[in-house]
Amino acid sequence: MAELSANSSAAEIIAHLRSIGSEENRRGMLRYGIKIDRALGISHGVQRQIARQIKRNHERAFELWESGIMEAQFIASVTADPKRFTAENARRWAASFDSWDIVDGVSDLFVDTDCWRELIEEFAADDREFVRRTAFAMMAWSVVHRKKEPDATFLDFLRLVEAHATDSRNFVKKAVNWALRSMGKRSFALHGPVLVMAEKLAASPDKTTRWIGKDAVKELTGPKTLEHLQRKADAK
Repeated sequence: MAELSANSSAAEIIAHLRSIGSEENRRGMLRYGIKIDRALGISHGVQRQIARQIKRNHERAFELWESGIMEAQFIASVTADPKRFTAENARRWAASFDSWDIVDGVSDLFVDTDCWRELIEEFAADDREFVRRTAFAMMAWSVVHRKKEPDATFLDFLRLVEAHATDSRNFVKKAVNWALRSMGKRSFALHGPVLVMAEKLAASPDKTTRWIGKDAVKELTGPKTLEHLQRKADAK
């Protein structure tokens, strides 16, 4: 089989993916709660390497997505053009999410689109488990990707954290917690208000809300987090 390149077609890429899939890796994915019905068993490292080889191609990305193969869909998200990716595109892709792994990978793309804040609001209000997870995965990724975003944006997200902190579904509550912790580690300016919210949640009579809050408080008050924030402040 010829080596993949920027000129490779979606069919050639999919054929290559099928040729390197691993049943052992597929079984290993189960240990992490990843659905393997649509997976070939290819590591994220290899998937990213393939994405670098084939380079960005927006039209081809949609062909890869339509294959339904999880690895092809992840590569599609890495090679699609976020500036051309619309809210409707995101809605269609999110509607097929069925595993936390694909949610977290594709949310990376969604955060780089021009409609990312609109999508967070919309997806948080959506009751489908993996669509709602998408909102909070995007929130967490935006801390990393949206470096120039004002703190006010993230402070506003706290209302969504509080509103959905009672959602006891495993893949939602973990994403809400992830988003809260990530925002609290962005800067000292955010750390204080986020910690206040975490402490409020930790005092809740609701079991899920309390877990989200307590876990966030533990990390946000830990020496590693405080040292990380100090290093960021000193670097400015």
